[in-house]
Amino acid sequence: MSANYDSALTAANAAAAVQHYPIGSLYVVATPIGNLADISLRALHVLGLCDTLACEDTRHSQTLLRAYGIDKSSSQWLAVHQHNEAEAAEEVIRRLQAGQRVAYVSDAGTPAVSDPGARLVWQVQRAGLRVVPMPGASSVTALLSACGTPAHDSSGFVFVGFLPSKATERAHAVDVLGQEPRTQVLLEAPHRIEALAAALGALGSRPVTVGRELTKQFEEIATVAAEDLAGWISASPQRTRGEFALVLHAQAQERVEGADNDRLLTILMQELPLKTAVKVAAELSGEAKNALYDRALVLKQATNG
Repeated sequence: MSANYDSALTAANAAAAVQHYPIGSLYVVATPIGNLADISLRALHVLGLCDTLACEDTRHSQTLLRAYGIDKSSSQWLAVHQHNEAEAAEEVIRRLQAGQRVAYVSDAGTPAVSDPGARLVWQVQRAGLRVVPMPGASSVTALLSACGTPAHDSSGFVFVGFLPSKATERAHAVDVLGQEPRTQVLLEAPHRIEALAAALGALGSRPVTVGRELTKQFEEIATVAAEDLAGWISASPQRTRGEFALVLHAQAQERVEGADNDRLLTILMQELPLKTAVKVAAELSGEAKNALYDRALVLKQATNG
């Protein structure tokens, strides 16, 4: 165990032990995406408390737990990954039905987002057993929180994950990305980032925020036009290393002005109360609400007159 985490275990047990942790439950535990300090106190407590540690890669997770001073016997480890998830879920369910607490971790981050775990959770729920989330690190939310968004964009985001590895399928996927106006989040491995950057170039000036080695010592976050991403990657040999998360920003909304505003207001007022119609028109057009409200009153009076 690293001496740095000796006090963390003590704090975890002091802070988290007061909570009830029911037996026969699956605990879905988020683990750091790079920086070991990004583990939660509850996660440390549950990882020490659990009877079985189900994980994507037993060797990787053993190294992680030992860094925190947590050891499990060989009988307490269970491999649950993308190739055996359906079958391994049956063993997890058997152990839960026997009254065990089972924790599941993927190699990094929050299970079942892009990593394995979703099928396991589904089968456990269908068996009528409890699933308890232990939230924590996620490359998706980490990059979204640091990339910013225009004030006019309130449309949320779409999680895409990894695009296909084959060039033709990847190009088609990029075409689909281009047709989606909302913010989209992608993930990519270092050996494919150059190919992805080249493919995203087809999206032209649409902004892309790329996060490399998030939470680690050489973390790098930059926003560039999609057509410039390949050049940004190739500008430094370091930029092809590490895991990547990318945010394809929402498409900019075109301003609707003049007579188009009148048409927009007229259509909206046919279906919505005046104030609501003005609010929606302001969001779509970027015009000031007060000006649109005054214009809506004129249009309404003209229609009623």
